[in-house]
Amino acid sequence: MGSAAHIAEHPASRHATVADIHTPADAIHRAETNNLVSPRFYTTDYAYMNRIDIEPVRAEWDLIQAEYEGDNNHDHFQRDAAFAAEAAGALERLDDDARREFLDFLVTSLTSEFSGCVLYNEIRQKVDNPEIKQLMTWLVRDESRHAGFINATLRDFGLGVNLNELRRNKAYTYFHPKYILYATYLSEKIGYARYITIFRHLEKHPDKRFHPIFRWFERWCNDEFRHGESFALIMRANPKLLEGANLWLIRFFLLAVYATMYVRDHTRPALKKALGLDPTEYDYRVFEITSKIARQVYPVELDTDNPAFRAGLDRLHRRAEAFYAAKEAGGLLGKLRQAWHGARAFGTFARLYFVPVKRHALPAQVRVQPVW
Repeated sequence: MGSAAHIAEHPASRHATVADIHTPADAIHRAETNNLVSPRFYTTDYAYMNRIDIEPVRAEWDLIQAEYEGDNNHDHFQRDAAFAAEAAGALERLDDDARREFLDFLVTSLTSEFSGCVLYNEIRQKVDNPEIKQLMTWLVRDESRHAGFINATLRDFGLGVNLNELRRNKAYTYFHPKYILYATYLSEKIGYARYITIFRHLEKHPDKRFHPIFRWFERWCNDEFRHGESFALIMRANPKLLEGANLWLIRFFLLAVYATMYVRDHTRPALKKALGLDPTEYDYRVFEITSKIARQVYPVELDTDNPAFRAGLDRLHRRAEAFYAAKEAGGLLGKLRQAWHGARAFGTFARLYFVPVKRHALPAQVRVQPVW
């Protein structure tokens, strides 16, 4: 990600990437919006999902199913009087940019959790495969808890989202099941890495914990970790997903997830600053954790320490800043500049894609533990 000193100062362009959320209507409009850095709702080929075979990983599969059934988070997402007392006045303790970004974080996190809930529920309803049906039941349970917990925090601010309305109105994108497996695995694992990094930082710097929701991140992100383990087992049980031409797809999804996170965090730095985090150091720590975890299933790994990779992400961020500035400027000239900066961003992404990757053999045991 390069040095934080390289972040361009374009407040107007940053604001173009973050919605102003003042009312429930603003919140649901933000949740319904689809763009490059917003969570989407997905549909897929349910017949393909129905044919998934997990027998090659049966022993590990049965163990993780027992963990789901044990439900060690059944009493975790409870809000008590201490939560309410600590939450009171949280927004007033933030400057305008950090407040805008925190609310955007809550709405997009809610959308992401609810997106998983909607997709998993659709798969559950449309497959007969007992293993996949049961897994989706556990995932719906967990994601609905997460979404409900975030929405309760939004309601504290008078900004609760009507999830039934969101499910009806948000556009759905079709994704091939193979892409669902790649993207969902990465989403769950990088979600774990993001949340645990914030949690560990705030353990050391409790004065930066401006809202109590961050106290829930450790056990919350362990749910995300377990979800990712399930998708890792599915892919390892179907090894053709992890070889041949599919390695090029895996590289694409890895880069897309890392690049999206980098651009988002560097065009929205105020929230990280409020938490006492440097966006560049934070992002590379998250990449490091995610890359270590993903060795369980992906035989290729992005070389995030490569100077060419880091310089490329810096360039991609600057292209995004210029693109958003042109978009906010508007007019014909603004549109032409958008096209120019968009083309340059595409070229930068393409060069990043061909930065040499690391390769390794997959371990005999698939599962890893959330030790970070």
